[in-house]
Amino acid sequence: MFENTAGSYVIEGLKEWGVGHIYGMPGDSINEFMEELRKEDAIRYIQVRHEETGALAAAAYSKLTGQIGVCMSIAGPGAVHLQNGLYDAQKDKTPVLAIVGQVSSSTLGTDTFQELKLESMFEDVAVYNRQVHAAEQLPDMLNQAIRTAYAEKGPAVLIVSDDLFAEKIKRDMPFTSSAYSVPKIRAAEEDLQSALELIQSAKKPVILAGKGAREAGAELVAFAEKIKAPIVLSLPAKGIVPDSHPYNLGQLGQLGTKPSEDAMKETDLVILAGTAFPYRSYLPDKAPAIQIDIEPKVIGKYYPATVGIVGELAPTLSWFTERANEKEKDFLTKYAQKREAWHADLQKDMDKETDKLQPQHVLAEVQHIMDGNAVISLDVGSVTIWMAKYLQLSGQSLVVSAWLATMGCALPGAIAAKLAYPGRQVIGLIGDGGFSIGMQDFVTAVKYKLPMTLVVFNNQKIQLIEDEQEQKGNPADNVDLANIDFAAFAKACGGIGYTARNRTELKTALASAKASGKPVVIDAYVEDISAI
Repeated sequence: MFENTAGSYVIEGLKEWGVGHIYGMPGDSINEFMEELRKEDAIRYIQVRHEETGALAAAAYSKLTGQIGVCMSIAGPGAVHLQNGLYDAQKDKTPVLAIVGQVSSSTLGTDTFQELKLESMFEDVAVYNRQVHAAEQLPDMLNQAIRTAYAEKGPAVLIVSDDLFAEKIKRDMPFTSSAYSVPKIRAAEEDLQSALELIQSAKKPVILAGKGAREAGAELVAFAEKIKAPIVLSLPAKGIVPDSHPYNLGQLGQLGTKPSEDAMKETDLVILAGTAFPYRSYLPDKAPAIQIDIEPKVIGKYYPATVGIVGELAPTLSWFTERANEKEKDFLTKYAQKREAWHADLQKDMDKETDKLQPQHVLAEVQHIMDGNAVISLDVGSVTIWMAKYLQLSGQSLVVSAWLATMGCALPGAIAAKLAYPGRQVIGLIGDGGFSIGMQDFVTAVKYKLPMTLVVFNNQKIQLIEDEQEQKGNPADNVDLANIDFAAFAKACGGIGYTARNRTELKTALASAKASGKPVVIDAYVEDISAI
């Protein structure tokens, strides 16, 4: 029989689950757990300046790697700050563990300093949400929390009074372990046959693929080539099929392309592959649909599926590819030509020389210095639309707050990307509004020597909201931002800062940033143009 602190068993449990680092900020209701972390070299503690950064970074790490991201906080205000990142994990269906401190168990329930009803607060966001009441529960509840986060693809919250971490417990026979088996879900034969009949009869099929196709890119392309179907990708799926592939029409919706929008209007069969695309107005009025997903609850959720297939995407697409008839190229050829014309127009925009730097110029120059395996951490706002249109991905990884669409996600995403893949280039594309939400954690990148290039699109306004206000017929209001010298800020943090007001300055800054091996902010002053 072994006797040790409950906190030490938590550390061992995290190691068994493959956790290599935790994001957080020290404080009085997690001090005992911090002491356990101090003694452990295998788990790296990443001290952030705001708990929201930690939670968003944990979510981004999980999106990029498929492994659970871990963050922690004190009770009260620290716990409140976690919420945005945990909701991002929930909405983008990715496993995260939050270890949340609570006031001492001897004062719990007395409305003491910084005490909140944490279980109530996390109830809506968490797939697992439990308060630990006895030290002996901790090791097993940790396993339950992590296993549930993986199984239900969302955030698990473990709330622990700090004194429990320091209590010694005896462990002779664990009730649980870190074993987790990933289910292999195969589609029902009758559903596959029904879907095949629709595919065989369709003359203008279109495939709309989402992030569920991340591990099925080759199968997706093979299927599209067999049935001569254009491919449209949701934003989180950008890059799964190279933007240069002749079947790839780009994204759909507000940040999409005209060819993808037109193809959806004309199609006689929509094949939703690993996506629950929510924007009904961009989908056909009446076309039949096949929806393939491993989650039964999303079948028909946003579009009336004619046939729903619950199963893994790669084997399902391979099954169709083997059995589907080769189709005529007329519909595909039409949209391949539209795609070429669209990309030619985009190239003209990028090549056009103007007095002032424009967003498409920035992205054209980023394209030139971007490695084939780079990680692109994208923020939310007009920069999202510009990136979707102008940046061509072909094997790079993209991380973004997709469903929650929270501004300020790119810097945490870049931090997580560099910790996940130290040898890969990391580029953050951020609006000035998004960067200023959480830019204090640039110093975190400096502290931990995490090389990255953050390109701030500085137009001194919340561009996307201005466009939306004006589209509604309202005058733009409260969208202008006071200017910040982001390059000077980067230098003040101990990093490198460059200012770019024209294309020549931008080229020099990007090349220098890539060669520096340090965290860099490029303050790119872009002309005020509409994002929509």
